[in-house]
Amino acid sequence: QVQLVESGGGLVQAGGSLRLSCAASRRTVNTNTMAWFRQAPGKEREFVAAIVWSGPSTYYADSVKGRFTISRDIAKNTAYPQMNSLKPEDTAVYYCASDPRLLRTSQVQVANSYYDWGQGTQVTVSS
Repeated sequence: QVQLVESGGGLVQAGGSLRLSCAASRRTVNTNTMAWFRQAPGKEREFVAAIVWSGPSTYYADSVKGRFTISRDIAKNTAYPQMNSLKPEDTAVYYCASDPRLLRTSQVQVANSYYDWGQGTQVTVSS
């Protein structure tokens, strides 16, 4: 099992930016997919973005396309979602997830596809 440690959350005004990070405790394989999900109070956990280590291929939820960019540093086993033009509706706990398998496109946005999860980091966007 891989431990995932998230950081970078906080309070920001609408229109501002935050960069989260998710560091894996051991070297990730090329097939690894690392994703971010978020959960707001009273809502279900939803997909935000994902990156496949090889390639890299990236995936984004429609709600964040054009505002969020996900990248990875192979040497650091870390993925970074850069979140720009933040909106109050982006407020949520953001969770990092990882799986060593090469997921099908249909699986990437499904939370149950991922084996390892981080503890979450709070992102609050004030209006």
